[in-house]
Amino acid sequence: MSRLARSMWHQLEPVHAAVYFAPQAFERAAKLGYDVESRWPSYFAWRTAPLGAAGPHLVGATYYSFSPAMVAEHVPGIWAVASPEDVLAARLEAVDRLYRDWLGEHLTSPGLAEAAELARAAAEAVTTPGRPLAAANLDRPWPGEPHLALWQAATILREHRGDGHLVALQAAGLDGCEALVSFAAIGAAPVENFAGRGWSREEWQAAEERLRGRGLVGADGLATDAGRALRDQVERMTDDLAAAPWRALGEARAQRLAELNGPVLGAVFGAGVLPMTSTLGIATVQAPE
Repeated sequence: MSRLARSMWHQLEPVHAAVYFAPQAFERAAKLGYDVESRWPSYFAWRTAPLGAAGPHLVGATYYSFSPAMVAEHVPGIWAVASPEDVLAARLEAVDRLYRDWLGEHLTSPGLAEAAELARAAAEAVTTPGRPLAAANLDRPWPGEPHLALWQAATILREHRGDGHLVALQAAGLDGCEALVSFAAIGAAPVENFAGRGWSREEWQAAEERLRGRGLVGADGLATDAGRALRDQVERMTDDLAAAPWRALGEARAQRLAELNGPVLGAVFGAGVLPMTSTLGIATVQAPE
């Protein structure tokens, strides 16, 4: 089931993540009053809103790999622009618009409706203890339209996986910055791609030095064998902790969901909004930080 959990993450992560990159979502965020010159104000608003008017400590805890300074740049300021409920309503409107634009006639297909039902069944089977972002999104009412229900299910499942990933990082003794440094050290993404997480050059170098002291990173900044083994441990635990909903759904139904999700996944990639070299981990063998 761990392998299936990873495979389904590759299927559903882009379905969820599109809202952070799509121009339709930026346009809706701008109407709320957010600065969209950078993607981060709307990212923090869209992703945090299910938690309510969360403060910087809660956001920092649930996001983990963002620097405290980066979080404080946006939280709690995002709630002075719009309330969490207004953000949630706008988030769903943005998702509705972008998928209506991208899916065309497929929006009303029986396959999409079946995909939404299967994804919802998996999402409702997640384990929520210790999973704040998954639980917060699971508490949201289910939308009636299949494309919105599919997106909400994908969101619950990816946050469930992400919450578990933080447990795996902590079990490996990796703090937020070390998690990114170790991820970059195995070649998962270029170092510059992590600049948006807000860590200073000095903080990054200090984290690298700590990992070097543990024998996890070499003088060249690349992962040692021990560093790669530790990251493999993190990924295995992440997959194991993400397996429960797929165990409940069963392999045959999960494979059916993957098949039915194909046109949606194709539409997302066809829209060209997702960066192909990013910290998301899409189309790689690693989990997103």
